[in-house]
Amino acid sequence: MTHRARHKETEDFLGASADVPGRDAAGRGEFLEFLGLTLAAGAFVLFVVHPEVSEALVHALAARTAAFVH
Repeated sequence: MTHRARHKETEDFLGASADVPGRDAAGRGEFLEFLGLTLAAGAFVLFVVHPEVSEALVHALAARTAAFVH
């Protein structure tokens, strides 16, 4: 027979950020994750629609690297 632990909530328990006044339900981490995924999807679409952008980016990075070497 398995024993299941029961978590007791105490009065000093800090609830979720949605329970704290002045904080919205979606946390800052979720917003940053959404923003990152949006930027990544936009970059992917840009590279698919305009493949010359990736070539220009590689050329610009190579030129800057070569400038640091000299």
